[in-house]
Amino acid sequence: MTDQPRPDQPRPETATGAVIAGVVPGQSSRVVREAARYAALSKAPLIVVHVDTTRFVAFEDPDGYVHSSTVDVAGAAATAALDEVRRAAGEALAGRDLDWSVRQVIGDPALALIQLADEVDAGLLVVGTRKRGIGESFREFLTGSVAARLSHRQRRPVLVVPLGEPAAADEELPWE
Repeated sequence: MTDQPRPDQPRPETATGAVIAGVVPGQSSRVVREAARYAALSKAPLIVVHVDTTRFVAFEDPDGYVHSSTVDVAGAAATAALDEVRRAAGEALAGRDLDWSVRQVIGDPALALIQLADEVDAGLLVVGTRKRGIGESFREFLTGSVAARLSHRQRRPVLVVPLGEPAAADEELPWE
């Protein structure tokens, strides 16, 4: 199925109980596949979401139109990231009888996902773990885990899909 809902189905952006999958370009398709599995089980639409962290909300009009500012001139990069997420979602969801769409939101990843979840009254948020490595450990130390922030800042269940190899039992974790 494409990233457009069938005409006889409610639009995923407005359907109550949608499953939201927060993804980044180049991430394992496992996050989208797991989110699709839960969406199918609950007969809910799936919204695959990329958060553009190069832009942030400057202000929002009363009618909901969001005026954004850019951290850096990154419009082409944001478009390319969305295109990559859309392509990867299409591959991961090929052949599934599921209503799904792809959206891009802006700002802090956890807060943007929470806001979208509130807008569509999502039933579940699905995110993946970060790649392991010193750069990612440092970034997580500075910004915090999106999964942890989601689980502490809103009421919905959060499914965290492990990506990559788990840490060995005797290996020190970044927060230890």
